[in-house]
This record gives sequence, structure tokens and C-alpha cells, in this order.
Amino acid sequence: MFEAEVEMERRSSFLPLVLMMCLLAAIVGLGAYIVLQARQRTPLTAQQASVLVAASVHGPGPAITKFRTGLVKPTSDEKPGDPNYRLLEKAKIVTLAKAPHGAMIVSLTPQGERLLSDVAGFKKEKAANGTFSYQVPLAQRQFLSVTSVSMNGVNTATVEYRWKWIPNQLGSVFDAGGPLVKSFNMWDRQTLINKYGADFYNQSLKTSALTLARADREWNISTQ
Repeated sequence: MFEAEVEMERRSSFLPLVLMMCLLAAIVGLGAYIVLQARQRTPLTAQQASVLVAASVHGPGPAITKFRTGLVKPTSDEKPGDPNYRLLEKAKIVTLAKAPHGAMIVSLTPQGERLLSDVAGFKKEKAANGTFSYQVPLAQRQFLSVTSVSMNGVNTATVEYRWKWIPNQLGSVFDAGGPLVKSFNMWDRQTLINKYGADFYNQSLKTSALTLARADREWNISTQ
């Protein structure tokens, strides 16, 4: 009889402890849920945006231009009479000599060889037809700062930011605002910009915008 009373007393004292622990667990869980929901609704900060925008700015890599030396014949993609060759000639990087059937003998000058050798990432390959193809970086993008973050909803934001080009020596030749490019007519300047890598490389600042979206509590560049 005595043992039964002790057992009942033990059970009666244990039950409130279990209920208290369950209540405590519920409170902790609710608090964690509230914190999680709050984090999911926290607006994007300029510091968070800067990391993603900087990666996006640097992601495409440098602006480049391409050309060939040797006996360059017209193709569907490139013609030796295109303005990029005439621009390189004006900059004394190559010399041009006419050849039969619309072809051109393109030769790299000593000055051109020195300039290209100083450009990081410059590539030269020999083609099966005996010509040499060149792929040369012109400028790198440099992220400067986030200027504004505008929330378009709970999980999307528009980020405005500033950046600029850092041109190398050849990039200055292909600067659309420079004297060499400006010496061409409007159509040739447009061809240089659209097809051969010219841009306003020495323009001080550029302003662009990017849309970011949040999914699973992480911000990323929107693909929509």
C-alpha cells in the first residue's frame, strides 16, 4: 500500500515537469519560427547586394577584340577591309597590304608585338591555313559601389550600382570616345562597337541596375 502511494506521488510530480518541458519546447519553436519569418522578410541591404553585384560585374570577364595576321581572306564572319584592321593600322599595331581576291596581308609591327606582349590574357594561335589568330583583352570591369536598393516586394529587389572600365593600352585604342575611333565615319564606329569590342572605356563612371530575388533565405541574381 505504501509503495503504491509513493508511485502515485512520483507520477503526479513528474507530469507537471513533462508539461513544463513541452511548453518550453513550444515557446522555443515558436520563437525560432518568428525569427526565421522575420529574416525571410528582412529587406536586402547594400552590403549584401554588393557581394552579388561585384561578382556579376566581374563575371563576364574582360572585353576583348579578335583579329588575324598573315594572308587574311574574307569570310562570312570577318573581312580584312573591316574597320578593326584599319583601326589597328592607324594605331601602328599592324600593317596592311592588298592581296588578290579581296584578301589582305596583315603583319604585326614591332610596336604591335611589344604592346600585345604587355597585355595580360593575350592569346595567339596558329590556324590550319597558316594565319595567326589573336584574342586580346581590352578592358576589365571594376565594381565601385551600390547606390540604391529598392524592394519590389518581400523577395525581389532592384539594385542600382556604379562601375567603370579599366582599359589597357589596346583598350585605349578601341575607346569609342578616343580620337582614333572618332576619326571613322558613323557606320564604321558602330561596327567597331557592335562587332569588334570598341566601347567608351575612358568614360569615368557607368550606372547600371540589377534585379535580385530571394529563395530559401538566399539572395541571388534573378533569372526572370
